[in-house]
Amino acid sequence: MTDLKTGTREDGLEARLTLTGRRVVVFGGTSGMGAATVRAARDVGADVVSAGRRPLSERRQAEGVREMVVDSTDEEAVRTLFESIGELDHLVVTASPGQSGRLLDQDLAQARSFMDGKFFGSWTCARYAAPRLRARGSITFVTGGSVVRPRIGASMITSAFAAVEGLTRALAVELGPLRVNAIRPSYTDTEFWGFLSGEEREDFRRRVAETAPVRRAGAPEDVAQGAIFLMTNPQVTGTILEFTGGDTLVDNVN
Repeated sequence: MTDLKTGTREDGLEARLTLTGRRVVVFGGTSGMGAATVRAARDVGADVVSAGRRPLSERRQAEGVREMVVDSTDEEAVRTLFESIGELDHLVVTASPGQSGRLLDQDLAQARSFMDGKFFGSWTCARYAAPRLRARGSITFVTGGSVVRPRIGASMITSAFAAVEGLTRALAVELGPLRVNAIRPSYTDTEFWGFLSGEEREDFRRRVAETAPVRRAGAPEDVAQGAIFLMTNPQVTGTILEFTGGDTLVDNVN
């Protein structure tokens, strides 16, 4: 039973969206969905560590957050980071380093770069965080809607995302009672689309709004809200939480 006024449960587990007294590490926390998750976790009381490749001088640092420069594909750097942090409660991995492209335009090294960055980067973070996660802790990965609606020129992105979702389910069983979940967003209006001109980006937003059932592109804060839910709900594991605005139900926006 849960006291709805206080969120207190008879078994002592959390039932509210609060992370007071909890330590959260976000890989990819320097921009986009990761940065939004950093702010959201901080705002509900967490002690937050934001880790990413971007130099401190190039970040818009969040007040009250520890900023660390670490590449998720550098195993020794990731190991050292978690050794320095010590115990933690939740890990969120949004980082997606690597190159995408069409099959016939890539060589093996380019194709491997996204699998190494997204899949093995996520694996590496989980590998060195898991032994330090406190009881009832969690790991949350981020994938993408192309897992179920592949897009032209993104075969390795689709493959890496699918691999991460498989890893999510496998680790939920292997690491229990630690919880492992993934968030699957679709078109989210972040710095990822910075390669587009201002006019192109506005056209992109318009086409998404015309096509997606919710009539809007996703925002980083949507994903952050989902991450907080997954960190605080003790009954959710092995779940792929979709934040696509219904995009996967309709024709692609290409």
